[in-house]
Amino acid sequence: MTEITVLDGGTGRELRRIGAPFRQPEWSALALIEAPEFVRRVHESYVAAGADVITTNSYSLVPFHIGAERFATAGEALASLSGRLAREVADAAPRDIAVAGSLPPVCGSYRPDWFDAGVARPVLATLVRALRPHIDHWQAETLSAIEEASLVREVVGSDGKPLWISFTVEDGIETTSEPALRSGQLVRDAVDAIVGIGAQAILFNCSQPEVMGAAVAAARERLVQLGKADMIRIGVYANAFPPQGVAAEANATLHEIRPDLTPRGYAVWAQDWVRRGATVIGGCCGIGPEHIAALRAAM
Repeated sequence: MTEITVLDGGTGRELRRIGAPFRQPEWSALALIEAPEFVRRVHESYVAAGADVITTNSYSLVPFHIGAERFATAGEALASLSGRLAREVADAAPRDIAVAGSLPPVCGSYRPDWFDAGVARPVLATLVRALRPHIDHWQAETLSAIEEASLVREVVGSDGKPLWISFTVEDGIETTSEPALRSGQLVRDAVDAIVGIGAQAILFNCSQPEVMGAAVAAARERLVQLGKADMIRIGVYANAFPPQGVAAEANATLHEIRPDLTPRGYAVWAQDWVRRGATVIGGCCGIGPEHIAALRAAM
């Protein structure tokens, strides 16, 4: 039986649910700035729920969310704090817990048309420098385009830590005959790219559960064709939002959570992804500790 790695769930919504400081535009970064004990509590909740991996609360630590001036003066220290908090919780856990260093799409989630490598490069470099001492693997999340993944590899370099690349895929009605990223680039081409940059996993996150199965199947098929199916893992951590269109901007507003994605309902989706070839399963926005506990039980 294939071993399944269970990731944690979303951080921002869980911070808000437990009463942490939370507002736009800082989003999940505000708790790190004003009340980091809440971030620790979220990590501990996911460990208790059965997650094998907890993710640093560094997704919103970019000028897009905290402002250019604050990032320049405090960005590196805040990113280091996010890494230390996760590391401390992992090290105190009664079983082995890995820490994933979250690297976000610097120029804006869901918007490949906003990507500017010149703008993103120094921001990523700051996050990498701050997180590196605390993490077990890199997890570049919610990337909408292959070019974003290539830049992450450039900035991370060859530091000996595994690189996991997670793309967000098109929601709602498919606009191509094959699963595609929000950039329109095909999943199979994304697989070629992550093989080329030496990543150890390709994941799909922050899209609705309905589109994830096809993305997993397409990734698995291409990895088999390339002879890499036993070398590169496939993973999914979907969100609980309604479909987000091409003009969407993640964290621009507080989206409604779908009532059908109960912990049990989400676990049913996850079992389908595993049947299609995923070996890494978790949750993104709106998926909380109770969902992760249901995943652990189902897996």
